[in-house]
Amino acid sequence: MRTTRRLAAGAITAALVLGLTACGGMSRQGKNTAIGAGVGAVGGAVLTGGSTLGTLGGAAVGGVVGHEASK
Repeated sequence: MRTTRRLAAGAITAALVLGLTACGGMSRQGKNTAIGAGVGAVGGAVLTGGSTLGTLGGAAVGGVVGHEASK
């Protein structure tokens, strides 16, 4: 079980890093929204044991926080 969680966390982290390379032409607010969503998704997944609802909820909250923090 721990191996699965580590593998999932590694895959999410790798996807986040690769996804952020596409942020080159984005505005500062767009970048912060994407970063917030990614961090929120990872946090939500970790806190809820990999639950889909927790991951999506974390991404939504993180995206909103990232969007609003850049104003």
